[in-house]
Amino acid sequence: PAQRSTLVASGLGWMLDAFDVMLYSLVLTHLMRDFGMSKSTAGLLNTLTLIASAVGSILIGLLADRFGRRRMLSLSILTYSLFTFACGFSQTIAQLATLRFLLVLGMGGEWNAGATLVAETWPSAWRGRALGIVQSSWAIGYALAALVAGLVLSHASWRWVFFVGVLPALVTLWIQHGVPEPELWQRQRAQPPTPAAGLWKAATPRLAGLLAMNTFGMFAWWGLFTWLPAYLVLPVAQGGRGFALLGSTSFLLVLNLAGMLPGYLLFGVFADRWGRKRTIIIYLIIAAALVPWFAAARAPGMILLSASLVAFFGTGFFTGSGILGSELFPTAIRATALGVSYNLARGLSAFAPLIIGGYGQRHGLAGAFELCACAFALAAAAAFTVPETRG
Repeated sequence: PAQRSTLVASGLGWMLDAFDVMLYSLVLTHLMRDFGMSKSTAGLLNTLTLIASAVGSILIGLLADRFGRRRMLSLSILTYSLFTFACGFSQTIAQLATLRFLLVLGMGGEWNAGATLVAETWPSAWRGRALGIVQSSWAIGYALAALVAGLVLSHASWRWVFFVGVLPALVTLWIQHGVPEPELWQRQRAQPPTPAAGLWKAATPRLAGLLAMNTFGMFAWWGLFTWLPAYLVLPVAQGGRGFALLGSTSFLLVLNLAGMLPGYLLFGVFADRWGRKRTIIIYLIIAAALVPWFAAARAPGMILLSASLVAFFGTGFFTGSGILGSELFPTAIRATALGVSYNLARGLSAFAPLIIGGYGQRHGLAGAFELCACAFALAAAAAFTVPETRG
């Protein structure tokens, strides 16, 4: 029962995290029109929120190691839900940027609290598949956001899309009463404290390799998928593909359910069978090879197929980041180290939307996506420096 409840809680938290954070990308063209934003300014707003995720992950990671994984998971969900709702009242770019910064503080901390909760509850033989299920919920959240945004925008303004984002706050009521803290963490807290300096010194080489891999991988992911919704609906004359709103919504639903979702889930199966490191390297190399095909595609069917395959490999490898991160570090610093390796990478890759947007302004988004292919290749190179864990 404890394993099931932690899996559901972490999966819901990550799914609703994706739901709230991707609402910005899905209404981006409306925000650009109403606030008079350029592509560079729109990218800068996303850059600021990625920096906030790094701050939030370190803060909530430290609190999760001290006060419990469940409590910090609830706090994270509550934070990003309430500030997503508040984004609907924004009247200026500065107000929107401030509220986005605050909501992503919660978003940054949710992942390491939830992933640590599952990793410490599930046995090593099944840990890859369990974390694969958690990671796959991001695709469900993204698809749900695309569906909700499409429905709301067809009847109301973009403000109502953000108002819907308050609903995840209700999940925290169940988490606080229905999810236990991991026994592993409780036993560690009952023991005399181990000097943190020694733990961090031993973990630094492993952390550096994992951080580099995540940074390059996230640069590629955020650069590509932040701009993908706008890329689909922008006119061909402006470097887009000219999809109608309904067509782009359907495209994103297929992309998530046929690309990201199985990519996450199958990574866990492959990692439990063949090893974490080997599976990560294969995923990243294939993603790097597929991005140029997607950028060159013109026919709608070919765009959908290539984008789905990029989503399968370029998104699925994040399951491996969670598995390796949870197994490389000791319990006393696990949530903090996991947050640093994942969400500090978000902060370091924060300029991806800005760089891709600025480059796309001058040379077209299809050309800018080639930079994402290079980043995936660099992430694969960095993965060679990370030790294998196999549980």
